[in-house]
Amino acid sequence: MVDLVVRGGHVVTPAGVIDADVGVADGVITAVAPELPGGARELDATGLHVLPAGLDPHVHFNEPGRTHWEGIRTGSAALAAGGFSAFFDMPLNSTPPTTDGAAFDAKLEAARRESSVDFGLWGGLVPGAQLEELAARGVVGLKAFMSNSGIEDFAHADDVTLYEGMATAAQLGLLVAVHAENDALTARSRGLSVRDWMDSRPVVAELEAIGRAITYAEATGCKLHIVHVSSGSGVGLVTAARARGVDVTCETCPHYLFLTPDDVEALGPIAKCAPPIRDAPEQDALWERLRGGEIDFVTSDHSPSSPELKAEEFGKAWGGISGAQTTLELLLGAFAVEDAAALTTRAAARFGIPGKGVIEPGADADLALVDLDAAYTLLAADLRYRHPVSPYVGRHLQARVRRTLVRGRDPAPGVGRLLRPTIR
Repeated sequence: MVDLVVRGGHVVTPAGVIDADVGVADGVITAVAPELPGGARELDATGLHVLPAGLDPHVHFNEPGRTHWEGIRTGSAALAAGGFSAFFDMPLNSTPPTTDGAAFDAKLEAARRESSVDFGLWGGLVPGAQLEELAARGVVGLKAFMSNSGIEDFAHADDVTLYEGMATAAQLGLLVAVHAENDALTARSRGLSVRDWMDSRPVVAELEAIGRAITYAEATGCKLHIVHVSSGSGVGLVTAARARGVDVTCETCPHYLFLTPDDVEALGPIAKCAPPIRDAPEQDALWERLRGGEIDFVTSDHSPSSPELKAEEFGKAWGGISGAQTTLELLLGAFAVEDAAALTTRAAARFGIPGKGVIEPGADADLALVDLDAAYTLLAADLRYRHPVSPYVGRHLQARVRRTLVRGRDPAPGVGRLLRPTIR
């Protein structure tokens, strides 16, 4: 007998949207079909769409060490409220950063205690990082900054570190993800205003770094992922490299799609990020390439800070956006439900995480119940973050996540388990 039947929903399956029940036993989907026999527990999904819950491979929950910025407990609760059942936490802005086995162990202990959803952990590719220790513990990949990270204890990867690190990663079977901006170009001081900040980080800084990372990956045979691409031109470089056989993927984020430079001017440091929000021609090209299938998935790059770091003048303020809770709902306002689901789940396949990202027998019962007719205006009181700030507060959203299940369970601290990649 099944433990749970999610009954009467419009279920988003690999075959399309079907009206069906979803049967669950021991946290795993056993059947997707109309009129399943009753289970020990039933959940009425009448009128709702049942999506595979998302996997966000790019968040900064800042634990251990900076939980006054966010923390795994509040960050994972926000993700669950937004229809996600899993995340990969970046190696910074934790203290210590996840660059060796001991730091991995400390973050793993905190995540097992605090996370309401499943999780994977990135390792850091910095000078002196212990890559073999990180690989042995099951990191989902290695993250490198090609420019200043903004965190003193997470150094940028110079050319030697990046090239040799990619060679080692290829031997270990690890993917390398890069924050692709040219360090010298972005280090220039241009002043403190919004436009000064944007001018100091031009599109060419992103393009040069993407091209260099692709060159190193091609030479070493390393699997490469470009995080938070902000420009259509940047995606074009990835597409061209993929066409000639380089194993490279890319992501973008909601802020590069839904915010404009005028929004940044109006909102101030709440909307500050790196790379910065681009002007209309690059943003339009980004949308075109996303709709054309050239961008693999959409991530939040949730990177909050304490409020006082956002209260500085724009040029000095912390550059990170709080967005983990709103990714799916934003996308549902712009895409068909099947496409929005794909953009928030395809990371599972890229990183080799079995049982995630799909509603079918044998997969984990990670489900997001969504009301596509529940338009609402996002309020600060709706946010589950430690600090209820976001550039999307006040925005009218077209759909609302009503409930999320993690392996058939309601999200709660301690529910999450470690995810290890199977692709090597």
